[in-house]
Amino acid sequence: MIYLDNSATTKPDPAVLKSFQQASGRFFANPSSIHQFGGEAEKLLAKAKEQAADLLNVRREEIVFTSGGTEGNNLAIKGIALKHQERGKHIITTDVEHSSVDEAFKGLEHLGFDVTYLPVDENGVVSVNNLKNAIKDDTILISIMHVNNELGSIQPIEEIGKIARQHPKLFFHVDDVQGMGKVPLKLADSGIDLCTISGHKIHGLKGTGILYIKKGTTLFPLFHGGNQEQGLRSGTENLAGAVSLVKAIRLINERQRKGIVHMRELQQLLREKLSEMEGVEVNTPENAAPHIMNFAVPGLKPEVIIHTLGEQDIYISTKSACSSKQSDESKILAACGHEKDRSSSALRVSLAYDTTEEEIHVFLNALSEAIDQLKAILE
Repeated sequence: MIYLDNSATTKPDPAVLKSFQQASGRFFANPSSIHQFGGEAEKLLAKAKEQAADLLNVRREEIVFTSGGTEGNNLAIKGIALKHQERGKHIITTDVEHSSVDEAFKGLEHLGFDVTYLPVDENGVVSVNNLKNAIKDDTILISIMHVNNELGSIQPIEEIGKIARQHPKLFFHVDDVQGMGKVPLKLADSGIDLCTISGHKIHGLKGTGILYIKKGTTLFPLFHGGNQEQGLRSGTENLAGAVSLVKAIRLINERQRKGIVHMRELQQLLREKLSEMEGVEVNTPENAAPHIMNFAVPGLKPEVIIHTLGEQDIYISTKSACSSKQSDESKILAACGHEKDRSSSALRVSLAYDTTEEEIHVFLNALSEAIDQLKAILE
């Protein structure tokens, strides 16, 4: 099998699975129980939080364990909006966010919030000047992803953070689900108030994640109940999930430097070979994150190519997995100004540290043959 859909989800690392199994078997008590066994589970949870904070170079109390990217994004966006709506109802995002961000903003619009959707250039990157000019007296939140999940475009988060710091009454949220382990991002003293991380994008487990919440940032909780996670995320904690997520972050940190270089080399190979194929258009910009390569084959349905490759045990994707079964057209490519024949025929290859050069060559050969066969059928 050649698996090239790592932006949708990654294969769990065996060490991560082992840590989950061990924590599940040995520390299955409820961390909120007052007996000694519950106390042991609570201590392990506290240790996991400390380790996560150390790995991310933030404070322990700034870590909230979640079920992943969608929950983290919703808690950050809706939590800020509902908590601070008396001070203002203007919020800022972009036209190229993940559906969990985009739909959260659409929901807030129904509640009377005023949302500015910033356009992007042909590379999918937002203008810092446009962002600066969009800020108003009643702006309470800016939410912008670090790395785009379809194109791999990298947003100028550091510059945006500097702007956000000049407006202490607004909060800055970053969706770093696709950036973690691929494009380094500093959280402490960065102007970032909230940051979303997902475990299953970094060889961790589905249902695990972290929302970084800078000290002093206040949210309205989406879950009410037992007051877990500092009252921000009630519900019995997923202790084994938290332990396994910390393991995944530790492993990704250890492999990150060499892994990024390796993926960049494979991405360049893909860019060169895809550019040589007749009828193929490369969509991912040159300075994108190293693990994503988006391209289009106008005139051919992407799902047909995907199924043709799947018959050979080669797996790629179209858009984000969270929106792949919706409209054919990619709203991300459309926002970049591409015509519909290109934005509706996009395919995405996404790499991992363990992806090999041989696998890329096999994929490229299979893709070329598939395109030739499908075009011959249409003639």
